[in-house]
Amino acid sequence: MIKPTGKLLTTALSGIIAMTLATPLHAAELKVIAGGSMTALLNKLTPFDAVVVPFDVFENAAAKALFASEPIIDIARVGYGVAVRAGARKPDISTPDGLKKTLLDAKSIAFVPASAAGAYVTKVFERLGIAEEMKARTKVQAGPPQIAPAVARGEAELGVFLTNVLIAPGVELAGPFPAELQQELVFTSAIAADTKEAEAASAFIDYLKSPAATATIKAGGMTPG
Repeated sequence: MIKPTGKLLTTALSGIIAMTLATPLHAAELKVIAGGSMTALLNKLTPFDAVVVPFDVFENAAAKALFASEPIIDIARVGYGVAVRAGARKPDISTPDGLKKTLLDAKSIAFVPASAAGAYVTKVFERLGIAEEMKARTKVQAGPPQIAPAVARGEAELGVFLTNVLIAPGVELAGPFPAELQQELVFTSAIAADTKEAEAASAFIDYLKSPAATATIKAGGMTPG
């Protein structure tokens, strides 16, 4: 059984990694880091054996030095969307104008500005020319897991974030961002350069590409690969 002996970060892929770690593989103990914007954290959360993080982490030279050159394999990807309270009318956000109107009509929105995904949401507001208007409507959440509950409780009219975060009890996905404004966040895996469990880490990454793991990734609202 591969067991997570390091800190498993609670972010977009945590649930998926936790479920796959519960699947019997070769006997080994792996420290797996799964999460969002972790360029700075990677230098603090050591030692570790493998990571599944957004691809942009590998664009940072200091972070990249912590990984073996191969394999670096894409595991999953997810886009952005809007959620409403379960049972509420679903607005038409299929076009940029439709999304703009929906955001301006909303009294409040929940998201996490201080995150990589939140930064992209803010850029979309800017592209739509409504950045200032959205500041007054924003209900800042402490983390992605708090977005859906805030909408479900009626504390925010809309949730705006990665769509896998918006698949939760009490809320319904109104739809993804229109194609012109959509951007996928790609999660990529790599093995730590100084791991003593390279073979087991490689086997774990292989498992994340297996039918069983990809089914879990799909169930979590993400697209494998």
